[in-house]
Amino acid sequence: MSAHSQADDQLNIRQAVPFFRVNDIIKSIRFYEQGLGFKLTNQWMDKGVLRWCLLERDGVNVMLQEFGDLWHGKPSPQKGKGLGVSICFICRDAVHLYQEFKARNVDSTLPFVGNGMWVTSVKDPDGYDLQFESYTNVPEGTEWSGDEGR
Repeated sequence: MSAHSQADDQLNIRQAVPFFRVNDIIKSIRFYEQGLGFKLTNQWMDKGVLRWCLLERDGVNVMLQEFGDLWHGKPSPQKGKGLGVSICFICRDAVHLYQEFKARNVDSTLPFVGNGMWVTSVKDPDGYDLQFESYTNVPEGTEWSGDEGR
C-alpha cells in the first residue's frame, strides 16, 4: 500500500454534503435535475409524500428537505432565503458547465477569472448561491468571451 493510500485510509471525514432546506422540493428537484444535470439517487417518502432526497452528479451530492411540519414545527423562511450561503463546486471545466446550463435555460453568470479560477454561478429556487469553479492560468479578472483558453 502506498503512503498516499495509507493517508487516505486514515481520513475520518471524507465528504461534506450541502443540505438545503427548500420551500418546494419538487420544484427544487426539477431545477437540479433538468437545469444542472444532477440525478435523484435516494429519497425518503412518508405517507406517500416526498420529504427528503439526495441528488448526485459526478460524485458530488446535494441533499434537499422541504420545510414544514417535519422541520420541528418551524415555518418556512419568507425573507432572506439562501442569504449568506454559497456552495463552491470545484470542477474540471466551469466554462463548459456555464454553456451547458445556458443550453438548459438556467440563468448563469458570465464566467470570469477570480482567485486563479473560472467562476460561474447560479441561484437555486430558494436563493442558494451555487458557484462552479475550475483552475486556470488565464489572467485574473478576465471575463469569458469564447476566445480565452481554459
